[in-house]
Amino acid sequence: MGRTHALNGWCAGLALAPTVGATTIHQAVLFAATTAGYALLPDLDHPGASASRLLGWLTGLVSWLLRRVSAATYALTKGPRDENVTGKHRHLSHTVLFAAGLGAATSTGTTAGGPWAVVGVAVFGLLLAQGALGDWLLLVTGAAAAWWFFTAPADHVSELARMQGWLGIAVAAGCLTHCLGDSLTEAGCPFLFPIPIAGETWYEIRPPRPLRLRTGKKVETRLVFPVFALVGVLLVPGVWTYATATAHRLFTPPSSQTATP
Repeated sequence: MGRTHALNGWCAGLALAPTVGATTIHQAVLFAATTAGYALLPDLDHPGASASRLLGWLTGLVSWLLRRVSAATYALTKGPRDENVTGKHRHLSHTVLFAAGLGAATSTGTTAGGPWAVVGVAVFGLLLAQGALGDWLLLVTGAAAAWWFFTAPADHVSELARMQGWLGIAVAAGCLTHCLGDSLTEAGCPFLFPIPIAGETWYEIRPPRPLRLRTGKKVETRLVFPVFALVGVLLVPGVWTYATATAHRLFTPPSSQTATP
C-alpha cells in the first residue's frame, strides 16, 4: 500500500498548502512532496518496510528502536480488552500523538537549522517516496528540482526560509494521512490512542466490514490509486483553472453559432 500512501499524502499536502500560507506553486509543490514522503514514515515500525531499509543500517537501527519503544508503550498502556500482541507494528508510530510530536520536532529543527534543515527534511521525504514508488521518481525529482531552482523567486534562501514552520505541518499531515489510510483496511489503525474505546486503549478504527480495503487488491490498484492520481494532478495550483477553461473552450459553441437569427 506504499504507493497509495504516498499519493494520498501528495493530495493531502496540495489541499492543505493554501491553509498554511503556501500559496505559490513552488511552495505548494515542496509542501506536498514533503507530505507525500512522510506519509510513508509510520511504517518505519516494520523491519521489511521501504522506510526501514532506506538508509541501510541507519534506518534499520531507528526501526529497531521504534519497535522496542512501541512494544514497551503498548505493554504499559494496553486496556483490559486490548489484544495480546507485541505492539510493534501499527501501534505507536500510527497515532495522532506520534504525528503531532514528529511535526513539532520538525518545526523546531527547521526553525533552528534554517534553509539547509528545510532541504534535509524535504530530501529525506523524497527518498521515502522514491523507496515506495521506484527509482523513476529520482528522474522526476531531478527535473522538479531544476524547475524549482530556475523558476522560483531569485532569493532562494528566503523562499526556503518561508517553509521552515510549514514543513512541521507537512510532516505531521503525512503521518496522519498514513493512519487514515490504514484505518480503511481490514486490520484498522489505533490512531486515537490513548483515548479508551470499548475497553481498548489501542482500539483499531475501521469502517464496517463490507467497506474495508484489502491492501494490494483490485479495489486499491484499479480504483483508489487511479482516482487519487487524477486528483493529485488537478490539485496542483493552476491545473484545475486551466482544465476548466480548456473544457469551456472545447464544449461551448462560438457565439456566432448560438446567436438567434
